[in-house]
Amino acid sequence: MGVRITGKNSATMNIKFKKLFNVSQLGAAVTAVALLSSCNGMFSGIYDNEDESTKFDTDYGFIGAGDDGSMRIYIDASSYTVWNYLDLHNRRAVSEEIGGEENTEPEKWDFAVHRYDTKTNSGRVMATSLTSLAQAASLTSAPAGEWTEDIWTTNKITVDMSHMMDGYLVYDESFYNPTLSGWLNVDTSSMPPSYSMSDRVYLLELADGTHAAIKLVNYMDNAGVKGFMTIDYIYPLKF
Repeated sequence: MGVRITGKNSATMNIKFKKLFNVSQLGAAVTAVALLSSCNGMFSGIYDNEDESTKFDTDYGFIGAGDDGSMRIYIDASSYTVWNYLDLHNRRAVSEEIGGEENTEPEKWDFAVHRYDTKTNSGRVMATSLTSLAQAASLTSAPAGEWTEDIWTTNKITVDMSHMMDGYLVYDESFYNPTLSGWLNVDTSSMPPSYSMSDRVYLLELADGTHAAIKLVNYMDNAGVKGFMTIDYIYPLKF
């Protein structure tokens, strides 16, 4: 069962259903969920269903200066069914719904964000040991390290959480960059989940061979709702 959508390099992607539990595990999972429901809403924090009245932030996209002489991007990545495409060349942000015959990627984009997941437009990413963009700005050459290209995934891009009680989630097949997606770790081994940013600077090599330095600064809005991403960057980064 699937929904056809247009993907990277005109590839076809499908919405897939993935079982989470077998029959014997489902009862235990339902019990765990019931116990969690008293904690500020079911799965509060990781699967936020925010009240529109608590959203105080109004400016999205490429919003100006960031820290350490960088520029700043601020996007609403709270939806499970939206990719936010970011064009560093033209400082443009475009949001596209996942699914449907009309779904297409914008003509020009460099990397994209879905919740905390990321992908690049035929680029590659390196996780550095740097912790500030000021350090990145002083680089005279690319540091030693491993560059990671996107991979094709069928079980990373969650688009529907509503069937969790039935034992499965719905995923979108998509390209995914595991290195850049490591900018935020969500630990669900205990409840409530814990969130930790890597505090690393990531180097992004774009399809045209130019480079950017990227750092995730925050993953919440002014009201503390998760999924609102503040990303500082330097582009172009000249070695």
